[in-house]
Amino acid sequence: MRSHASLMRQSHFLGTKIRNLRKQHHLTLEDLSARCIKVDPEAAPSVSYLSMIERGKRVPGKDMLAIIAEVFQKDSTWFMDDALPQTAITPVKSGHGGISGMALEPGFLFSDNILQIAIPEMLAQTGTTGRQFAHLLIRAHQEHHRNHFPDLERAAENIGLKRMPLQVDEMLAIVARLGLTIKWFTRAPQDVLDETGNHSKSTVRSFFDPPGTLYLNELLKSEPSRLKYDLALHIGHCTLHDKDGLKSVLLAGKNRSNAGSAAGAQSFEPDAQDILAAWRDFECSFFAGALLCPRIPFRQLLERNSYEVNVHQQLGVSPSVVMRRMTAVSSYPHWHYFDAYPPGTLKAVYRGNGIPLPWGNMRLVEDPCQNWAVFRMINQDNAGTSAQISVLESSKGPRIYCCESVNVEDMAGNPHVLCAGIDLNPVLDTQGRPASELAASLKEVCVRGGGDADIPAAIRKDLLSAAGILNIGWIQRGINNPARVICSRGSVCPRTPTCYPATDSPDTLTVMERMQQAIRIECS
Repeated sequence: MRSHASLMRQSHFLGTKIRNLRKQHHLTLEDLSARCIKVDPEAAPSVSYLSMIERGKRVPGKDMLAIIAEVFQKDSTWFMDDALPQTAITPVKSGHGGISGMALEPGFLFSDNILQIAIPEMLAQTGTTGRQFAHLLIRAHQEHHRNHFPDLERAAENIGLKRMPLQVDEMLAIVARLGLTIKWFTRAPQDVLDETGNHSKSTVRSFFDPPGTLYLNELLKSEPSRLKYDLALHIGHCTLHDKDGLKSVLLAGKNRSNAGSAAGAQSFEPDAQDILAAWRDFECSFFAGALLCPRIPFRQLLERNSYEVNVHQQLGVSPSVVMRRMTAVSSYPHWHYFDAYPPGTLKAVYRGNGIPLPWGNMRLVEDPCQNWAVFRMINQDNAGTSAQISVLESSKGPRIYCCESVNVEDMAGNPHVLCAGIDLNPVLDTQGRPASELAASLKEVCVRGGGDADIPAAIRKDLLSAAGILNIGWIQRGINNPARVICSRGSVCPRTPTCYPATDSPDTLTVMERMQQAIRIECS
């Protein structure tokens, strides 16, 4: 280890490197200080001292530099003047969202008049309701902004004063302060046919009746975490919209139809009411999460506990609230989240980095890839969690993902799977590892192993480094399990042998492809 005098002579760019590296990983000074404390509480730098280091006003001692180096999974010598050109650590500002768009050419086909005609026709032909399309628009808006809605965060903080955890009696006190009256009703879960034609159970959890009555199902009394969420959601509606009552009924179950609409009414034209209801469903849900898990204290809790889902027990909230809030408060922006019901439908989805869907969230697909963790968990009787490293070929090339999944039941008794995951390619690239090459190598190993394989030592080392810098415990557990190759659809399965018939067989070619094939043969 270098002496302090040597550090002084070689530290001209040290502060700049630490600052750029911190910004590359989307960490605040508070985040970096907290992670240093986790490594060594005694020798860790304070927020103010880190600020002085970054501004070149202080030079850390060798012990303190070693702590900072461990946080970023670097050798201490990396921070010296003669290591790594400055351009290699300058953070690159990314664009909004992670969803790839499409060029709207020719432009006249995408005019407002044409779209207003074409969209209802498209929805009618595909059987997509106006309400479903509205939810798709809201999800696209959410993903475009990377789940960052500071106005909703501030509104929740003004109500909850950043207290965490909030107890049921504190939530009831907020309800009383807003002038709401609570009435309890009894409604047991009933068998229904959901939108896919499958049997499930459904019941009304709660609803708001203007000007000031909140109706709650008696079942919530025995489930404090769900009671707190419903209260938080209706507090959000009353706070954001002055108790106007234009809010969907909150249901338990995967049936997404609007309980407030006329029976059997299925409009294939998205109207203003659909868009408004979908937006309010989203923003009230986001508010509820921010009220129960305020950004700064919740993020600090996650950092202390390495982003383990079981922190929901400390807070008295559901795993769903914790996993959805992870995607919103983490300094790492490349998250995704699924809430999946059997046999294969998604009730909720967030794709912060454009990850393909394992199946459609509007209806079942014929060839879902059965190797996604969320899909496998649906068919397993597993009360615990399942961390998985996956390799997926995307439009941007092969990518390495890691996810944590957990089996749960909704209030109506329907089993479903919650899954929170991240794209590891960006953090690998930030660390100077060739992420696309690592992903391609890991995919090749998995394909040779029939679809899954133990992670080779060299790739394992890089993934452990990424897990350390992200401070996410379940990545390390996933590394200890075999990695799996997954696909966006079974028809493009990369496994050997494939899970589905090869896509280039005569039976799977389209009529036009068979005609083109015949013409080529005739001309050759």
